[in-house]
Amino acid sequence: MPRPAPGRVRATAAAAAGLLAATIALAGPAVGSTGSTMATTAAICKSAIRPRLAARLSGGIEKALAGRVSAVGLTVADPRLGLTCALDQTRHFDSASAIKATIISALLYKEHGPGHLTKAQRGLAREMITESDNDAATALWDEVGLASLQRFLDAADMTHTVLDNYAWGLSQLTAQDELKLLELLATPGKVLSAASRGYVLSLMAHVISSQRWGVPAGAPSGVTVSVKNGWLPDPNNGLWHINSIGVFRGKNVGYEIAILTSGNPTMAYGITTIEKAAYTINIDIYRATRPK
Repeated sequence: MPRPAPGRVRATAAAAAGLLAATIALAGPAVGSTGSTMATTAAICKSAIRPRLAARLSGGIEKALAGRVSAVGLTVADPRLGLTCALDQTRHFDSASAIKATIISALLYKEHGPGHLTKAQRGLAREMITESDNDAATALWDEVGLASLQRFLDAADMTHTVLDNYAWGLSQLTAQDELKLLELLATPGKVLSAASRGYVLSLMAHVISSQRWGVPAGAPSGVTVSVKNGWLPDPNNGLWHINSIGVFRGKNVGYEIAILTSGNPTMAYGITTIEKAAYTINIDIYRATRPK
């Protein structure tokens, strides 16, 4: 959830927390639609080494999203299976609290690792990621600064992400760039040290239980899921922006999922849209990697 931008109104963190329980409790079954925002002219998933899995996943994702009114941007990467999935991956979505994974990554890039963070910065980082605290996010957003945030985006090759000058939660994300961030966190590289990557993933793995919805749906026990979600009602039309990104790690398991949505009539509806797609992704990957 962002700070208020000039002329725009947003829900407070407390209101959003209350709405989470209320909408899930009251929304009931997800509303269907005769239309779909999903393009199906090309296969969603591809794998040169597991083509049948890719085809099954493509069909499963299409079926999961059929009839949903949500606009969806989705990406998946599993290097072990040679698997990639992309649906409307360059479409822009309001970030809401999903941007917080970028904020902490940019802070670590600026400060050269968690060993250089102050006690106060560590406390703010924990609150921002594990509890999605908005005040903590604002403090770190201001401390990192737009110039350093952009330097991190450039280093991470997140070329489609657009930072908002006034409200971090109104920054524009794409599923393509969010997957780049997740892969950066999950894979050794030059942008973030092993200590930095482990620090972020550990925080995301300890997100409080009430906020562990979204892409973890269907993940088997024994798999560690590092997740960050975002939720925001649009002040212009009341529809919800609901996002969920995650890194999945376990024995013979290593993949990433990013699902961004907008146009959801309720928060619960957006969560359901994400979880329908995530469930089929997680189940099919599990079946492909479990011991025979």
